[in-house]
Amino acid sequence: MPDARRFPGPPAKRADPLRYNTGGVPDSLGAQGIGHHPLHTVLVANRGEIALRVMRGCRALGLRSVALYTDLDATAPHVRAADEAVRVGSYLDIDEVVAAARSAGADAVHPGYGFLSERAEFAAAVEAAGLTLVGPSSAVMEQMGRKDAAREVAVAAGVPVVPRFVWTADGRSGGAPADGSGFPVMVKAAAGGGGKGMRVVREPGELDAAVAAAGREALAAFGDDTILLERYVENGRHIEVQVLADAHGNVVHLFERDCSTQRRHQKVLEEAPAPTISAEVRELVTSSAVALAREAGYRNAGTVEFLLDADSGEAYFLEMNTRLQVEHPVTELVVRVKGAELDLVRLQLQVAAGEPLGFTQDDVRLDGHAIEARVYAEDPFHGYLPQAGTAQLVRWPRRARVDAALESGQVVSTAYDPMLGKVIVHGPDRESARRALVDALDDTAILGLATNVGFLRVLAASDAFRDASIDTAWLDRTTLDEPPADLPRVFAAWAQARVTVAAPGHPFEGDGWRLGAPAAPVVVELDRPVRVDRGSGLVDGTRVRELLADGHVLHLGIEGRRRRAVVVVGPHAVEVVHRGHRHVFRRADPFADPVAAGGDGTVVAPMPGTVLDVRVAVGQQVREGETLGVLEAMKMELSLKAPFDGSVATVGAVAGAQVALGDALFVVDQAAAEDGADAS
Repeated sequence: MPDARRFPGPPAKRADPLRYNTGGVPDSLGAQGIGHHPLHTVLVANRGEIALRVMRGCRALGLRSVALYTDLDATAPHVRAADEAVRVGSYLDIDEVVAAARSAGADAVHPGYGFLSERAEFAAAVEAAGLTLVGPSSAVMEQMGRKDAAREVAVAAGVPVVPRFVWTADGRSGGAPADGSGFPVMVKAAAGGGGKGMRVVREPGELDAAVAAAGREALAAFGDDTILLERYVENGRHIEVQVLADAHGNVVHLFERDCSTQRRHQKVLEEAPAPTISAEVRELVTSSAVALAREAGYRNAGTVEFLLDADSGEAYFLEMNTRLQVEHPVTELVVRVKGAELDLVRLQLQVAAGEPLGFTQDDVRLDGHAIEARVYAEDPFHGYLPQAGTAQLVRWPRRARVDAALESGQVVSTAYDPMLGKVIVHGPDRESARRALVDALDDTAILGLATNVGFLRVLAASDAFRDASIDTAWLDRTTLDEPPADLPRVFAAWAQARVTVAAPGHPFEGDGWRLGAPAAPVVVELDRPVRVDRGSGLVDGTRVRELLADGHVLHLGIEGRRRRAVVVVGPHAVEVVHRGHRHVFRRADPFADPVAAGGDGTVVAPMPGTVLDVRVAVGQQVREGETLGVLEAMKMELSLKAPFDGSVATVGAVAGAQVALGDALFVVDQAAAEDGADAS
């Protein structure tokens, strides 16, 4: 049985996690309360920033909120912020979540996004328990949550759809030849969303493997491995329309968003309104979205997604997300209803309570432009590998809306999605918003583990994003350069020298102090030796002047230009975040094993995760690049490959086992292969 207990609010020294770091949002549409409907308590069946987001909506309407938590999340921000918290073994256990709602006396359940939010069986279980789901009915969710069934509804509503093919043992049928001339195609899961279970296939010979991999991913994410094939549009833009419908026959759209900046079908930057569509295309997609929602009998908030073919100008229906979207804040920031800002979560709760929307399509207007950047625990400049660890220091920007639940000292695990938060900005036009995003990312710093903040900053500042010329495949075929380390190294060396001087204790500390003379230069050991002359203000010949040191924020005048970085000096390394990007300057270890450092055939875990598959045994001969095993973390699969031709000397990987970053999983002996070649 779930364990229910009341948690105190957050300690006084912490910011209230139910408030945006901008001090909250203005009064908005939906703030008038829940009328006389008997809703009183809402179970938030999620975690992290979306749980906090829903709790803000509950608080605005005078509703109590109940959090779920697992042992990993026992002290998480969303748990501290709720009026009550209930322990569960898993966020994905339908019976346990529904039992938690009943034990806490909840009237309604808000699923957020991800987890159970698009599982029709969960919606049915909530309904069977006599509770209200803040979302569509289970029947509508079943219909629209499946891409195949949703397509039929779209056709019935007169909405244009993407051409679809069927794969058989003899090739494709239903509109494309089997000789490969109809490729590329999109392999996609019939259930769920979020880019899970999607692959682009360009050759017929690659299809079987892609279908199998997409099926495994879809089964893990949605419990359903049904796979569809559609024509893949090479130069496409991803456009989605926010819709809202009540139980009184009112259906409106809240204009569109552009989510074309994505990698492997995972969105990275989102914006509203779409910057490149014509008035005619806008009318097509918004009216089609409303028609689709009406045809389906949809209720509550939902998103209708379209693919815009940049070559032909045609727009096609892709799918409907039967939940609140991750990117809903950009819609909240640009849409005005009767002149007021809107709060989609509040409106969701009011619709779930049976209230009418209270406005019509004629009351909806656009105001300015908004852009959202998703912050992930991943290393985008080194293969986008998922990351885990302790966020030693977290600084979110003050001049932006931030939806996040990440705090300093918090452990980031591979057990959940790698998204850590969202930075959202608004401006009177797109270019103003883009510049505001660059500034906000400059003010964002996460130390202790790698994130994509620096990558987001490079992307937002790029000419391609500035010119809105990015399509859905742009990031998959483009390489962005990692920010150089020269300037951050100056910060690291200066801070290390400064800490050395300030450190109490040993009388012979290496601070360069001299009787009756300025401090002598010192050599700071980072990733390489750096000469720091604080007396004359030189770091390896670069002119430096200290302007301000406030906590971990260091302001330096470097060659006459004011610069700023966040710096943490540790016993073995100095971390610097400059323009959002984390640089780690590790001191050389004089006791390091030179053989291991030179590459001895050991294949280590490049990320913490779970071993999905082991494909070799001890003594087996392998070729360079051959897959030894498969590792999974944060819903991403990574093949571990042989570094060179050789014989497998050690297999330390076990299928199903959890491994840490750097664990030795395989050892390939190159000498064995060479000896074998000589013997033959």
